[in-house]
Amino acid sequence: MFPGFGTVVNVATIVVGSAIGLLVGARLPQRTRDTVTDALGLVTLLIGGLSAVAVTSDALTGAVGTAAPVLIVLGSLLIGGIAGSLVDIELRLEQFGGWLRGRLARRQPSSGLGHPSTGSGHVSDHAARERFIEGFVSASLVFCVGPLTILGSLFDGIGLGSQQLILKATLDGFASIAFAASLGAGVMAAAVAVAIVQGALTLVGFLVGDVLPAPELAAITATGGLLLLGVGLRLLQLKPVPVGNLLPALLVAPLLTALVAALR
Repeated sequence: MFPGFGTVVNVATIVVGSAIGLLVGARLPQRTRDTVTDALGLVTLLIGGLSAVAVTSDALTGAVGTAAPVLIVLGSLLIGGIAGSLVDIELRLEQFGGWLRGRLARRQPSSGLGHPSTGSGHVSDHAARERFIEGFVSASLVFCVGPLTILGSLFDGIGLGSQQLILKATLDGFASIAFAASLGAGVMAAAVAVAIVQGALTLVGFLVGDVLPAPELAAITATGGLLLLGVGLRLLQLKPVPVGNLLPALLVAPLLTALVAALR
């Protein structure tokens, strides 16, 4: 599979899911959606565990020794988590979503007696436009603003596989059915936003993967695996792990690995 394959699959599932939502409406039972989410949560735990096993890779242990890898991952999560929580990345993501919604949303003009030129056709067209924008913005935020978007895209670009994005694609496909059923065709347009955001992150991962040595990549993989475990716990509603605040750990991990290797 080529870099960006996960994003292609993600875009396709959003388009297909939106089409199903527009055709059949909100007929998918809530228990079915809950069951699918639980199943995907379990698979996320599996993928995260498999990625975390990179902490025992020959490349990493050969560079820093057999005792250091776990400490590197621990230090990355602690330092990255402290930095992320001080900035409060999770809150910033939520604020970004509110800002984006406020920028794109438009107030519907009143059609009182003081505006005799406003006919029912104009009001209907405006309402349709508002519904389209609301669907596009809401779905784009759900599909693009999240730790799995960042982790999956970077992993895909680095060359560590598309499993995370394919998992996310499945989640987004089911979510787009429900969104499109209630918010209309604007949800399908959110696939464009997904293509741009995840495509850019995948490109960053591809460029980084060309310059990072194998031990640093292994440290990122192991650290990212633990973050995926946090995503799985959130999907299963077991623990609302603030994965967004832990994302800086992905930057700390290769730096700590290089430092330990240099001091060894």
